[in-house]
Amino acid sequence: MTRTIAFVGAGPTAIYTLHALLNRQPKPFALTIFEAQPVAGRGTPYSPGWNDPAMLANIAGIEIPPLGPSLTDWLRIQSETRLAAMGVDREQIDHRTFYPRLVLGEYFHDCLQALLDRARDNGLAISLRTRCRVVDAVSGPDGMTLQVRARSGTISAERFDHVVLATGHQWPNNPEARPGYFISPWPAEAIAAIPPCQVGIRGSSLSAIDAAVALALAHGEFVESDDGSIAYRAADGTGGFHMTMMSRKGLLPEADFFAPLPYEPLTICTAEAMEALIAADGLLLEPAFALFKEELAAADPEYAETIGLDALELEDFCESYFARRSDENPFAWAEHNLAEAEQNYAREHVVPWRYAILRMHEVLALIVPHLDPEEYRRFNRHFKPVFVDDYATVPHASIRRMLALHRAGKLSVEAIGDDYRIDGHRPQGGAVVIADGARHEYDAFIEATGQRPLAAKAFPFPSLLRQGIIRDAQPDAPPSALRGIAVDDQFHPLSPDIPEDQLFCLSLPFLLGRHPFIQGITSSQEMGEVVAEQLASALERSAAPASADASAEVAA
Repeated sequence: MTRTIAFVGAGPTAIYTLHALLNRQPKPFALTIFEAQPVAGRGTPYSPGWNDPAMLANIAGIEIPPLGPSLTDWLRIQSETRLAAMGVDREQIDHRTFYPRLVLGEYFHDCLQALLDRARDNGLAISLRTRCRVVDAVSGPDGMTLQVRARSGTISAERFDHVVLATGHQWPNNPEARPGYFISPWPAEAIAAIPPCQVGIRGSSLSAIDAAVALALAHGEFVESDDGSIAYRAADGTGGFHMTMMSRKGLLPEADFFAPLPYEPLTICTAEAMEALIAADGLLLEPAFALFKEELAAADPEYAETIGLDALELEDFCESYFARRSDENPFAWAEHNLAEAEQNYAREHVVPWRYAILRMHEVLALIVPHLDPEEYRRFNRHFKPVFVDDYATVPHASIRRMLALHRAGKLSVEAIGDDYRIDGHRPQGGAVVIADGARHEYDAFIEATGQRPLAAKAFPFPSLLRQGIIRDAQPDAPPSALRGIAVDDQFHPLSPDIPEDQLFCLSLPFLLGRHPFIQGITSSQEMGEVVAEQLASALERSAAPASADASAEVAA
């Protein structure tokens, strides 16, 4: 009998999983894809409504793993009409260009359609069901039964041999939890409805920039000159409009820096070295940090000497990494950093210490699932911020926009440290922020610190919780140190009560505790490869008995 597979979600993670599975030429199977949105393939981060057309993806074309054609090649074959609709200038198409997020959504949508056509051509049974939401799942010995709510509201039960949960980020459709208080910066159309007033934004990195762009475009426009400089022109009647980003250190992200791709191999702080530390079954963070320092010093001796790297403990290194920026005005630093990044791109110049840290973040992530609670706390507090700052740099145009807003008197950035309080229950709406004894009132307030790890209690399939199949990786962890749900390296739930390869959990918010850097498109591709290998093997195993029976019949 043909094995059945269900994908819950049809965004990039599901697409990369299907791509990798088809590339393995697996035994025949029937695939059903459930997508809650009207259109499959884009994924929430790249869908209209959730994003303003001007919002830029934080990944260059060269970094996006190709799904058949690369993003650059796909763009080059599009019509002038479609390019214009996406806001793409044909002359600017390049493998290192950062494109609007909606462009990536169109690319993924087209690639999904091509993959489905390819699967059908290979004789596979494919069903794509949009406007369908999976509301529960129950594991049984003969498969997983999904409760599916159709567009009409009717609920049906459908059984599958294998289920891949690829639901991506989780954000509310209506982020305004209380009048003027928004618990996320998406959808962008909800943020754009905020009137021109005093707006507080908790966060000063990628999500906060999204919120600032959405608001800025609702109350004015960015004007680009021929030389590439950007100015902000506020609309009439918006004199009271001002945004304040706030974060612990009060820093803007740095501009994307030139780095050779694919990454050059590390020589000291390697995956093999991390695996050896894990196998030694002792404390991990300090010996891993020692290897990190050794690799960094080898890559950039001058930088190591300047910051006194050899004598720095982990906590000291984090402070040293951010020290110069913390002492400067964030916009002055951003302007200087942008100019340096542009010059380095023009010369294809690599800053060795930046590139070394960039290459090491995925290697150091290998130890995270094995850290004890205190090591995990220290990693999150003092090591992770360095890696996130280094790899989560932003397009140069995003920095230019923030500088333009600041010059126009519409944006400021404040450091609020650790000892602050946010009161989002004002009778008149918005929020009050109390930091360093000062009280700051905002007519509207947006939480924009990005996706946080979620505990098992937020898992979308309650029956799997009741069955004990989905559980917290560390049940007693405080909210500030959630480790997500318990899964193995192949993304199976760690439970003896579910058959092998029945469920793969690729829902990002529940993995961030175990995989702290897993939020991007490249992570979708990496997870897809892992799950595709498991699915192909499961299909092969299920076909083996049938093949044996057929051989026996022939022999008889």
